[in-house]
Amino acid sequence: MKNYIEVLKKCPLFYNITENDITTMLHCLDAKVVSFQKKETIIAEGEAAKYIGIVLSGAVQIIQIDYFGNRNIVTDVKPSELFGESFACAGIISIPVDVVASTVTEILFIDCLRILHSCSNACIFHRHIIYNIMKIVAMKNIMFHQKIEITSKRSTKEKLIAYLLLQAKKHNSNSFEIPYNRQELADYLEVDRSGLSVEISKLCHIGLIEANKKNFKILKNINEHSM
Repeated sequence: MKNYIEVLKKCPLFYNITENDITTMLHCLDAKVVSFQKKETIIAEGEAAKYIGIVLSGAVQIIQIDYFGNRNIVTDVKPSELFGESFACAGIISIPVDVVASTVTEILFIDCLRILHSCSNACIFHRHIIYNIMKIVAMKNIMFHQKIEITSKRSTKEKLIAYLLLQAKKHNSNSFEIPYNRQELADYLEVDRSGLSVEISKLCHIGLIEANKKNFKILKNINEHSM
C-alpha cells in the first residue's frame, strides 16, 4: 500500500488523517487493490452496494442505462476520488449504475461497514473518516444538482453552453480540457451525438468558441447566444 500513499493523502476520505494513521487504517479496514482493463466493468448494476472505491490510477465513469438502452454518463472519477459511497452508506441492496474503467485503472476497495462500525481496537480515526464521508456525500449532492441544472435545459445548444460555462468557472479559465470525447459528452448531456457536433461546429463557425477534441476555449460571452 505504500506505493499509493501520496494518492491517498489527496483523497477527501482521509482528510485530516496522518500518513501513519492512513497506513494503519488500510490494514484495519482490510482494503484491497484490484486492477482493471480499459472498458472493463468494475461494478455492474445490480451488484451489492457495499464497497467504497478509490481510484488510485486511471479513470472511472459512472454510467446509467435506461430501459431502452440509452446511456447516460452520471460523472467521471479521477485518481484520489471516490465512488460508491452514497449507495453503500444508504444501505441499498444493489447498486443502480454501472462503474466502468475509462482506461487501465487501479481501484482500492473498502467495505463500507468497516468504516461505519468501529473495530475491536477502537481506532481513533473512525470518527474522522465518518465525518469525511458525510462531507463527501454533501459535496457530491451539490455536483448532482449542477448536472440537473445543465440537463434540464431545453435544447442541445443550451445544455452545451451551460456545461462549457461551468467548466470555465471550474478551471477559472476560458481555456480548458474536458474529461469526455464527443460521444461521452453527448451521453453526459443526454443528447444526440450528431446534434451535439452540429452545435459545437456552429459555435466555432461564428467565433464564439474553439474546439479541438477534448480542448475548448471560450472566445466571447456565449451565454448571450444560449437561446
